[in-house]
Amino acid sequence: PCSLLVLDELDQLESKGQDVLYTLFEWPRLPGSRLVLVGLANALDLTDRSLARLGARTAGSPRLLHFPPYTREQLTAILQERLGQVAGDPVLDDAALQFCARKVSAVSGDARKALDVCRRAVEVVELEVRSQTLLKPLPGGE
Repeated sequence: PCSLLVLDELDQLESKGQDVLYTLFEWPRLPGSRLVLVGLANALDLTDRSLARLGARTAGSPRLLHFPPYTREQLTAILQERLGQVAGDPVLDDAALQFCARKVSAVSGDARKALDVCRRAVEVVELEVRSQTLLKPLPGGE
Protein backbone atom coordinates (compact mmCIF):
# COMPACT_ATOMS: atom_id res chain seq x y z
CA PRO A 1 0.00 0.00 0.00
CA CYS A 2 1.02 3.57 -0.72
CA SER A 3 0.78 6.58 1.53
CA LEU A 4 -0.79 9.70 0.09
CA LEU A 5 0.36 13.08 1.42
CA VAL A 6 -1.76 16.04 0.29
CA LEU A 7 -0.43 19.49 1.08
CA ASP A 8 -2.58 22.53 0.39
CA GLU A 9 -1.06 26.01 0.09
CA LEU A 10 2.30 24.48 -0.82
CA ASP A 11 3.55 27.90 -1.90
CA GLN A 12 3.36 28.98 1.77
CA LEU A 13 6.28 26.63 2.47
CA GLU A 14 8.67 28.62 0.28
CA SER A 15 11.85 29.63 2.08
CA LYS A 16 15.23 31.13 1.21
CA GLY A 17 16.91 27.86 0.25
CA GLN A 18 13.68 25.98 -0.43
CA ASP A 19 14.93 23.24 1.93
CA VAL A 20 11.43 22.30 3.10
CA LEU A 21 10.01 22.03 -0.40
CA TYR A 22 12.97 20.11 -1.79
CA THR A 23 12.83 17.69 1.15
CA LEU A 24 9.12 17.08 0.59
CA PHE A 25 9.64 16.43 -3.12
CA GLU A 26 12.59 14.13 -2.42
CA TRP A 27 10.66 11.79 -0.10
CA PRO A 28 8.73 10.03 -2.88
CA ARG A 29 12.02 9.49 -4.76
CA LEU A 30 13.80 7.71 -1.93
CA PRO A 31 14.56 4.02 -2.61
CA GLY A 32 11.62 1.88 -1.50
CA SER A 33 9.42 4.90 -0.89
CA ARG A 34 5.70 4.28 -1.26
CA LEU A 35 4.79 7.92 -0.78
CA VAL A 36 2.71 9.85 -3.28
CA LEU A 37 2.87 13.61 -2.82
CA VAL A 38 0.09 15.90 -4.05
CA GLY A 39 0.82 19.56 -3.58
CA LEU A 40 -1.68 22.33 -4.15
CA ALA A 41 -0.46 25.87 -4.75
CA ASN A 42 -1.85 29.15 -5.99
CA ALA A 43 1.36 29.99 -7.84
CA LEU A 44 1.30 28.33 -11.25
CA ASP A 45 5.03 28.77 -11.64
CA LEU A 46 6.03 27.36 -8.24
CA THR A 47 8.03 24.43 -9.62
CA ASP A 48 9.67 26.51 -12.36
CA ARG A 49 10.49 29.48 -10.15
CA SER A 50 11.29 27.90 -6.79
CA LEU A 51 12.06 24.27 -7.52
CA ALA A 52 14.04 24.40 -10.74
CA ARG A 53 16.48 21.70 -9.58
CA LEU A 54 13.65 19.14 -9.58
CA GLY A 55 13.46 19.28 -13.38
CA ALA A 56 17.12 18.29 -13.67
CA ARG A 57 16.55 14.96 -11.91
CA THR A 58 16.49 11.78 -13.94
CA ALA A 59 13.05 10.92 -12.57
CA GLY A 60 11.75 14.16 -14.07
CA SER A 61 9.92 17.09 -12.63
CA PRO A 62 6.56 17.02 -10.86
CA ARG A 63 3.46 16.69 -13.02
CA LEU A 64 1.41 19.84 -13.07
CA LEU A 65 -2.36 20.09 -13.28
CA HIS A 66 -3.83 23.51 -13.93
CA PHE A 67 -7.21 24.30 -12.42
CA PRO A 68 -8.71 27.37 -14.08
CA PRO A 69 -10.08 30.19 -11.91
CA TYR A 70 -13.77 30.20 -11.09
CA THR A 71 -16.08 32.03 -13.49
CA ARG A 72 -18.60 34.66 -12.44
CA GLU A 73 -21.38 32.09 -12.58
CA GLN A 74 -19.45 29.57 -10.51
CA LEU A 75 -18.54 32.18 -7.90
CA THR A 76 -22.17 33.31 -7.70
CA ALA A 77 -23.29 29.73 -7.10
CA ILE A 78 -20.60 29.22 -4.44
CA LEU A 79 -21.55 32.43 -2.64
CA GLN A 80 -25.26 31.63 -2.78
CA GLU A 81 -24.69 28.13 -1.45
CA ARG A 82 -22.37 29.22 1.37
CA LEU A 83 -24.42 32.23 2.45
CA GLY A 84 -27.62 30.21 2.11
CA GLN A 85 -26.42 28.06 5.01
CA VAL A 86 -26.94 30.98 7.38
CA ALA A 87 -30.30 30.78 9.15
CA GLY A 88 -32.71 33.70 8.93
CA ASP A 89 -32.98 36.49 6.39
CA PRO A 90 -30.52 36.55 3.49
CA VAL A 91 -27.17 37.94 4.59
CA LEU A 92 -26.55 39.81 1.32
CA ASP A 93 -28.98 40.47 -1.50
CA ASP A 94 -28.56 38.82 -4.88
CA ALA A 95 -27.35 42.01 -6.60
CA ALA A 96 -24.49 42.31 -4.08
CA LEU A 97 -23.51 38.68 -4.64
CA GLN A 98 -23.58 39.15 -8.42
CA PHE A 99 -21.45 42.30 -8.12
CA CYS A 100 -18.91 40.55 -5.88
CA ALA A 101 -18.71 37.51 -8.17
CA ARG A 102 -18.26 39.70 -11.25
CA LYS A 103 -15.45 41.76 -9.70
CA VAL A 104 -13.57 38.82 -8.18
CA SER A 105 -13.86 36.69 -11.32
CA ALA A 106 -12.38 39.56 -13.36
CA VAL A 107 -9.36 39.81 -11.05
CA SER A 108 -8.58 36.34 -9.73
CA GLY A 109 -11.49 33.89 -9.80
CA ASP A 110 -10.56 32.93 -6.23
CA ALA A 111 -13.57 31.75 -4.21
CA ARG A 112 -11.81 32.55 -0.94
CA LYS A 113 -11.37 36.16 -2.01
CA ALA A 114 -15.06 36.39 -2.91
CA LEU A 115 -16.04 34.95 0.48
CA ASP A 116 -13.65 37.38 2.19
CA VAL A 117 -15.28 40.32 0.38
CA CYS A 118 -18.71 39.15 1.55
CA ARG A 119 -17.45 38.62 5.10
CA ARG A 120 -15.97 42.12 5.15
CA ALA A 121 -19.20 43.64 3.78
CA VAL A 122 -21.16 42.01 6.59
CA GLU A 123 -18.63 43.25 9.17
CA VAL A 124 -18.95 46.82 7.88
CA VAL A 125 -22.75 46.68 8.12
CA GLU A 126 -22.54 45.21 11.63
CA LEU A 127 -20.25 48.06 12.73
CA GLU A 128 -22.61 50.65 11.25
CA VAL A 129 -25.61 49.11 13.00
CA ARG A 130 -23.76 48.97 16.32
CA SER A 131 -22.63 52.58 16.06
CA GLN A 132 -26.16 53.74 15.16
CA THR A 133 -27.56 51.80 18.11
CA LEU A 134 -25.00 53.31 20.49
CA LEU A 135 -25.68 56.85 19.31
CA LYS A 136 -29.47 56.52 19.39
CA PRO A 137 -31.07 58.24 22.42
CA LEU A 138 -32.96 56.02 24.85
CA PRO A 139 -36.76 56.22 24.64
CA GLY A 140 -38.04 58.87 27.01
CA GLY A 141 -34.54 60.17 27.68
CA GLU A 142 -32.96 63.37 26.51
